[in-house]
Amino acid sequence: MIAIIDYGMGNIHSVQKAFESLGTESTVVNNPRDLKKCRKIVLPGVGAFSDAMAELKKQEMISAIKEQINNGKPFLGICLGMQLLFEKSQEAGKTKGLMVLEGEVKKFPRKDGLKVPHMGWNQLMVNPRCPLLKGVADRSYVYFCHSYYPEPKNKTDIAAACEYGADFCAVVWHDNIYGAQFHPEKSQDTGIKILKNFIRLC
Repeated sequence: MIAIIDYGMGNIHSVQKAFESLGTESTVVNNPRDLKKCRKIVLPGVGAFSDAMAELKKQEMISAIKEQINNGKPFLGICLGMQLLFEKSQEAGKTKGLMVLEGEVKKFPRKDGLKVPHMGWNQLMVNPRCPLLKGVADRSYVYFCHSYYPEPKNKTDIAAACEYGADFCAVVWHDNIYGAQFHPEKSQDTGIKILKNFIRLC
């Protein structure tokens, strides 16, 4: 069973429908008790970093998420859910993230005529060793909608990058922790392949 964390800010139903279309059971959770019952965890997200952390704290989910990650359960953060894995964000001032990965979330600079947010289809530069990206061809297109992106302190945590004015981290991978800055549930065949890979993780 895959737990999809609901903290009032995620695109919960589209993520759940994507798993259902692949014949995989998932359940929406908002408390530590139900989180512990599941074998894998997904943290989706759309919205503000500080608001998301405040809601997770209210639900007493912060320590529960860290506990399950430390127990080795496969974890996937999507969009804001990926950003929350890091220590802090330029969006949120002094608000701390989950702090399970080292690094900071930064905002795209407005330069060279680039529009912010970065919205639409863009190509991944893939590290084929990452289990989440198994079978995903280099330069595959995925769907983005974001103004901020993570900058991991440990560059070995970057499993795929994307170019938007400059290269930025699009997928992170550290042991059982995975994050996608794009929306796999909206990324057609490539996104389905990524979700299938997550389902198959031990």
